[in-house]
Amino acid sequence: MTTETNARVIDRRYDFVLLFDVQDGNPNGDPDAGNLPRIDPQSLQGLVTDGCLKRKIRNAISVMAGDRPGCELYFQTQEATFEKRVLNLQHQRAYDATSAKEEKDGKAKADNTAKARAWMCQNFYDIRAFGAVMTTGVNCGQVRGPVQITFARSIDPVVPLEFSITRKSVTTEEEAKKQSQKDGAITGTMGRKNTIPYGLYLCHGFVNPYLARDTGFNTDDLQLLWDALKGTMWEIDRSASRGLMCSRGLYVFEHDSMLGNAQAHELFDRIQIDRMGADAAPRSFDDYRSRIAINDVGLPASVKLHRLVG
Repeated sequence: MTTETNARVIDRRYDFVLLFDVQDGNPNGDPDAGNLPRIDPQSLQGLVTDGCLKRKIRNAISVMAGDRPGCELYFQTQEATFEKRVLNLQHQRAYDATSAKEEKDGKAKADNTAKARAWMCQNFYDIRAFGAVMTTGVNCGQVRGPVQITFARSIDPVVPLEFSITRKSVTTEEEAKKQSQKDGAITGTMGRKNTIPYGLYLCHGFVNPYLARDTGFNTDDLQLLWDALKGTMWEIDRSASRGLMCSRGLYVFEHDSMLGNAQAHELFDRIQIDRMGADAAPRSFDDYRSRIAINDVGLPASVKLHRLVG
């Protein structure tokens, strides 16, 4: 992979496979199903959405990039300040910085929107990478990002488990007075916790140099992406509800041209993982370690396979 210190807009295509696992945790709860782990109801395979993965990448970028110019985040978490979470306030910054004005129509409106759009791409990593729709209120246009990620799907079916939990403490004096006692023991507030015992997940990703040319996504940005996927996205996002999560494989196919030198699905087929079957009960990565096969025989000379993890 590139080791250049002078960043340049990427000029070649990348396709990648990310393999990660979770043990005794909930990798992506479904709010429409009581926060149960997401599953495919037909195959019972576990699912993790692209939005969930991008959120974890954003969290990693915020830590790794720090105050580096151009690496602000457009979509912030609830912990961010009010000004950073309100998107239209970010749009207004672009207009203020470029001295653009919101015109009602015509060429002036398009020019000012383009200036604001370019400023947003220059200053926000996640817009430069993933794109954004910025037409809410203060119009900064739309951006289609060069980095796209599919849903992650578990190799084998997963079994969601639900546990009852209690909280013995109370928040108010009134609640303490109302709390019932039975057999001398104070009953607590009941809650639920959802996990899966173990799941190995696989997702695919793409980096499009044509869209990178539009947003300015460069080699430094790409290196931050690889560093996040290699494991930082899990290390800085630990939670009791997510259990133990880590990257088990990151396989990057680097083409030597913008258009690419092989079809993505043919490259992805070179990463094979044998399923254990519906009746199996995997509980750790060791159950899969010998089932992973990487076939680089006959790989086109114009495509390089980089094993960043695994």
